[in-house]
Amino acid sequence: MSRKLRVCLVIEGSYPYITGGVSAWVQDILEGLSDLEFALLTISPSADQPLRYQLPPNVVEHRDIVITQRSSADSVSKEQAKQLPAEILRLHRQFFHGESPEMSRLFSLLPEGISLHREAVDQKVFWDFLVRTSQERNPIYPFSDYYWAWQSSHELLFRVLAAVPPEADLYHAVSTGFAGVAALAAQIRHQKPFVLTEHGLYHKEREIEIRKAAYVHGYQRDMWIKFYSSVSTLCYRGADAVTALFEENRQKQLELGASQDRSFVIPNGIDVERFSSVKRQPRSGRHVGLVGRIVPIKDVKTFIAAAKIIAEEMPDITFYAIGPTDEDPEYYQDCLALAESLSLGDRLQFTGRQNVLDFYAFLDVVVLTSVREAQPLVILEAWAAGIPCVSTKVGNVPEMLDYDERFLASSKDPSQIASALRFVLNHPEEMSLINQRNAEKVRRLYNRTDLLDKYRQIYRFVRGE
Repeated sequence: MSRKLRVCLVIEGSYPYITGGVSAWVQDILEGLSDLEFALLTISPSADQPLRYQLPPNVVEHRDIVITQRSSADSVSKEQAKQLPAEILRLHRQFFHGESPEMSRLFSLLPEGISLHREAVDQKVFWDFLVRTSQERNPIYPFSDYYWAWQSSHELLFRVLAAVPPEADLYHAVSTGFAGVAALAAQIRHQKPFVLTEHGLYHKEREIEIRKAAYVHGYQRDMWIKFYSSVSTLCYRGADAVTALFEENRQKQLELGASQDRSFVIPNGIDVERFSSVKRQPRSGRHVGLVGRIVPIKDVKTFIAAAKIIAEEMPDITFYAIGPTDEDPEYYQDCLALAESLSLGDRLQFTGRQNVLDFYAFLDVVVLTSVREAQPLVILEAWAAGIPCVSTKVGNVPEMLDYDERFLASSKDPSQIASALRFVLNHPEEMSLINQRNAEKVRRLYNRTDLLDKYRQIYRFVRGE
């Protein structure tokens, strides 16, 4: 009897500690590919986080790297210590000139379990290098800003490189960034294939966050942006296969170095049978729901503002914010305060974590007001259940909604969201035909069973089978 294929999923900042689209996708992979074994290598901001998911029985190992804790790993040998400074400085020069360095030599000089912090941050040769590059690239800002940006970015990277991953037949990273670097290091050190899947574009998401952060400025900001872009480029060029959720993102991956013949589009998928089996039980009045975590990225405040606009026009309407409220308690309290200030009362209900099927049975519209998404599962679920959707123009949503402006709104524009809701609620006959078309689209293009099989094919492809 042949041994089962073992896949190590490398995951940063989500599953199994945080709910959301990426985590739901991971759980689908684990449960849907039950004939395979999985190990998890997770990268977390803090230790001992509670699990939000029950790990399936085919998860045979789980190792967690706490990226904010300095590693207690051993130092390099004296011989390695002599070679590392020149190698690291060579890589930096390549990064600064926009080149994509070859990492194999660094990884061979740096075995697993070895921390580079003492050698690469504390040595005088690097201090001299930092002083020189700060004068060249950061002349108008304090040296301390430059130093701490350089030190922190490198220390996080060295902690990931020191990690010892589970043994596996291939390594599948669920993003670039630190997860991608860990999988790339495993590929080089263990001579095993590296598969990279992106839902959004990691380096672009980090860039947006960095530019919004008031405490990051000057070359400190530019360094972090360049760092994440360079790391993504390394991952794209090194991966044996790269997948994106939709073609637009695939093209951006190709621009940063992914191989044309090793890049693939595999969209999100859902359990079509589960969601299409919902028995619709309309309730009196009108009912609109936002399905998602109550966190800033979902921009629930725009949903609340749109609710106020429509509630003044339609006295029989009720709004629901359906999703966990405990991931960002401060933001949840802000949302409650906003709803109270707008006098929405029981016209807007925060339900907490719920079985969404119970709400899909009676909702008239599902709304997404997110400021960032890739390819939302919620839209697919709602369509399969026979419910129309309106959304902001984020990620792949415009294509999913056929670029129909009647159902689309700009981010943070409650009046446009209200206009889209108004159209859906006031045109039931036309929406009935559109709902049928969307349900067929889900069955044809987004069936989870079909899409999981594509990952089996990817695993065979990278192993040369």
